[in-house]
Formats: sequence, structure tokens, C-alpha cells
Amino acid sequence: MVYDERFRTVYSSDPASAPGRMEAIVKELGGFEFVKPEPASEEEILLVHSPSHLERVKALPSVYPLALLAAGGAIKASELAVRGEPSFALIRPPGHHAGPSSCWGFCYFNNLAISLRRLLRLGRIRKGAVVDFDLHYGDGTASIFSGFREVSYHHAEGTREEILEGIASFLEKGDYEVIAVSAGFDNHLEDWGGTLSTDDYREIGETVKEWSLRKCGGRRYGVLEGGYNLSVLGRNVRAFLEGFG
Repeated sequence: MVYDERFRTVYSSDPASAPGRMEAIVKELGGFEFVKPEPASEEEILLVHSPSHLERVKALPSVYPLALLAAGGAIKASELAVRGEPSFALIRPPGHHAGPSSCWGFCYFNNLAISLRRLLRLGRIRKGAVVDFDLHYGDGTASIFSGFREVSYHHAEGTREEILEGIASFLEKGDYEVIAVSAGFDNHLEDWGGTLSTDDYREIGETVKEWSLRKCGGRRYGVLEGGYNLSVLGRNVRAFLEGFG
């Protein structure tokens, strides 16, 4: 578990920054090993974002240090994954709505895309697969990897059955050396989407684990995206991790 207590900082008024959100998750994760990340460098941010976008985020003093740390958390999780240690970046701000030169939806830097692009640039992997089960389409991630034959992106959507079957089908057909997961929990029955149960998140984790073991030596990692009902968020994250680990 990649985590730093600085992620508890309330850096804006949006739901991803809500007070108590990270605490609600951490209190459910007894028994997991925690490691701290280092902030990403500007050079790492520029692997996927334009210089002008970097400067816009840098002009937000309450956000910028945490956004660098969140990207660094995803990088740390990716490094653990390629060493054969399944990992999860418990980070905020989230990232999958951040594109090369724009962002919205509570996102600033695309944490997962930065981490995956870095692995490709360093030659740690040749191909990667992204599974995004957040309620919302990760337009930023899709935009960043548009035209990249090295990265395939799948957003899980539809009914419960379509979501679960779609993830399994995508991973079965794919060619990849690591699976990176944009893990948003806002499609829970008691959250904004109202579709998935807590046990469904466990099944998603198990599916990712199964196909990573079959096809890429178990290399897999996840990063936190959405999830806003604090009364259920922690146990949903734990359920996913129990299947994923």
C-alpha cells in the first residue's frame, strides 16, 4: 500500500478532497504493509503533460505539492508491480480526467498515465493494459494513450454483468506486461452510480489478479480515483484489495 499522511490534507472544496475521505479508507486496511512515495519530478510530469499544463497546476499552491506526491505514489506502485509485488497507490488528487493539456473532474495530473508512460520510456515494459472501473470514463487517460499501440485502455461500463464480463474479456484478449488499474469506487450501490456491490469489487480484483498471473507474471498495480460515500468507501477498497492481492 503506497500512502502518505499528507494525502489527508484538504486541498480544495471538491468531493475527492473531502475531509475524512482518506481516513475512512485507511481505518479499513489493517494488516496491509504501507510504504511512502516520493513526489514526482517535473520531468516525469512532462512525460504526458504539456509544459503549459504543468505551469497551470503549479500556480495552485494548495494543490501542486499533493499533485506531485500523488503522481509519485503511482510511480512507486508501478515500480513495485514490475518487481513482482502487487501494489495499490492510496493517493489523491485523482487523475484519470487529466489529459495532455487539460483537466477536470477533481483531477490535475494523470497519475496512472505518468507511471505507465515512465515504465515504457525506461524500457521496463513494452506493453501495458489499463482497466478503469471508475463510474466515469477516463477521458484523460484515453487521450494520452490515443495512438499508442503499446497501451490498451478499457473503461468498464454498463450493467453489473456487462462491467464484470467486460473486464474479463478485455484482459483475456489483451497483450500486456503489466496491468494498471484506475480504481474508482463511485459506481457502488450506495454511491453515485448505484450499480456494483462490495463483493463485485472483490471479484474485479480477483479477475485482475487471475489474468495478471496467467499473462504477465502477476505484475499489476492500482491507483485510487473516485469514491465519495465515506460510509462504504473503505470496505469497498478493502474488498477490491482482498481480491487483487
